[in-house]
Amino acid sequence: MRVEAGPALGTENGGTVPPTVTVIIVNYNGGEMICQCLSALSAQSFTDFSTVIVDNASSDGSLSTIRQRFPEVRILELTSNLGFAGGVNHAIRSSPLGPWIVLLNPDAFPLPDWLDCLVTSAKEHPDHAAFGSRMFSDESHLRLDGVGDAYHVSGLPWRSGHGSLNSNRYDHEMEIFAPCAAAAMYRVSALREVGLLDEDFFLYVEDVDLGFRLQLAAHRALYVPNAHVLHLGSAFVGKHSDFQLYHGHRNLVWVFVKNMPGLLFWVFLPTHIALNLVTLVWFGLRGKGAVIWRSKRDAWLGLPQAWKKRSQIQARRKTSIRAILAQLRWNPFSRGA
Repeated sequence: MRVEAGPALGTENGGTVPPTVTVIIVNYNGGEMICQCLSALSAQSFTDFSTVIVDNASSDGSLSTIRQRFPEVRILELTSNLGFAGGVNHAIRSSPLGPWIVLLNPDAFPLPDWLDCLVTSAKEHPDHAAFGSRMFSDESHLRLDGVGDAYHVSGLPWRSGHGSLNSNRYDHEMEIFAPCAAAAMYRVSALREVGLLDEDFFLYVEDVDLGFRLQLAAHRALYVPNAHVLHLGSAFVGKHSDFQLYHGHRNLVWVFVKNMPGLLFWVFLPTHIALNLVTLVWFGLRGKGAVIWRSKRDAWLGLPQAWKKRSQIQARRKTSIRAILAQLRWNPFSRGA
């Protein structure tokens, strides 16, 4: 693993104090798209931030382009692909940080006041540790990509508002289970308290897992309606690809096993098992049975490690089971809400 140091952080205040926000972008063959993302960042009205790119051994020459066009960006160059979770954790451990980090996908393009809206909301809500964006799936902002992650009692996660038409029902701040890490801000001290992202996940649903652990530690999450981002979503691995299906459906098992607290674990375990059985049948009928079987097999093989993590997570739980129950969804057909 090789780390390349970029420009000094915190140049706004003499280079001795980290900026308020560190934006972390994990790159893997991002091509021109990551340059569009960095261009959107360079136009932010809020300027007390630095940008760190973690490169997961890209082979497309995108790093050369970034160095040429965005010399102010710090690059951490890895010799192997650590996935999203490993890449983010590496950046957190390798960078001097202020109070906040922002995670941004290379296929997410924020509007100029995006960071300002997130930071302003954080100042107004000091009792929250995570802040999510209003993500659009089209440049005209007619349709939503999502307004935060939701979690069903069965262990099924989804992005609230995904595919819905944009409307004034999403114009107000609201509590969410977790922000989507494609464009989210987190309090650094809270992340360190709960243990950063789970690197066994590699990619997908790791933000839901992190959000669940933050909830268990009594750290709340908020949707910020004016923090606008265009998010293409799965632009590099493909929507509904075997890669996406495998990691998503393996990891959702581990999220449930690790985090569902106390009595709720046993009460909802039959529903979780039913969810996995239905998933096998559903995707099997659509020609994706082999990849789903593999995901569930590997989830099962990873259960001893997940249970070990569960013991540690539940031992640190600060919030009540009733409070967690209030955050869970009951209706699996309300995924647009």
